[in-house]
Amino acid sequence: MSRAKRVAVLMGGISAEREVSLVSGRAVVEGLAAAGYVARGIEVGRDLAALIAALRDFAPDVVFNALHGRYGEDGAIQGVLEWLGLPYTHSGITASALAMDKAMARLVFAQAGLPLAEARLVSPAELAEADPLPPPYVVKPVAEGSSVGVEVIGPGEAEKRQRVAAHWPFGARILAEAYVPGRELTVGVLGERALTVTEIIPAAGFYDYRAKYQPGGSRHVLPAQIPGEIFEAALEIALAAHRALGCQGASRADFRYDDTEGAPGRLVLLEVNTQPGMTPTSLLPEQAAAVGMSFPELCRWIVEQVPCPG
Repeated sequence: MSRAKRVAVLMGGISAEREVSLVSGRAVVEGLAAAGYVARGIEVGRDLAALIAALRDFAPDVVFNALHGRYGEDGAIQGVLEWLGLPYTHSGITASALAMDKAMARLVFAQAGLPLAEARLVSPAELAEADPLPPPYVVKPVAEGSSVGVEVIGPGEAEKRQRVAAHWPFGARILAEAYVPGRELTVGVLGERALTVTEIIPAAGFYDYRAKYQPGGSRHVLPAQIPGEIFEAALEIALAAHRALGCQGASRADFRYDDTEGAPGRLVLLEVNTQPGMTPTSLLPEQAAAVGMSFPELCRWIVEQVPCPG
């Protein structure tokens, strides 16, 4: 009888999404244990040598990457794991780096003919000086996730624009994107299968970090009550975006659906997340459950997509 596969679950990290990652990681450890694996959570901090030592001590067959944000889903930790010769879940270096850089991802999506909102890359100084797009528009960090740093700038909000620019902590680039009114949709992808479409209804305002992770911050309508042609288009675009970036395993595509002037409306791809959350309020586990896959089965599926030596 073969021994149970050993899985190291990386969690925490040093991004703005550290706390979310810790919740994801703990849930994954429990899910993997329930699925029959020997799972150990490894909390990741700034000491890379300590991480490498912990991995060598445990000697996992597979590393489950439950890190979110910078250094966890941008190709950085993927490079470390490849250097160590450790198989790992989710996308590889290139797909992770492309998806995390929203400006680069937009170029890939445009080349694939996927529907996007108008956008411009600007510096904080340029944002302070003038509106980069006709308001309302959204400003967001180029390389953060979970809606960290996202702001909506409306007409007549020069003071807000200047304040955001003056205190911008996310580097020299800002992605300004035309605000698309309407509804928030998301589609989970597992390999070559787009699961279903969820509509996300924030309790207040837009779907920001708080709405994503605080209990009661948003309501999920699953499956989304939208026209059939839009539903099918969202599935097709999510899978096309997954393929265009070269994603592996699980991903999640986020959309805006503008039906403010009536059906069928307009569907716009926002981004692809190569490390979908695995918290109790996360969308991918919820979608997997809707198509008959329990949380332990989802964790098992993700691990078993990784080719292991021997």
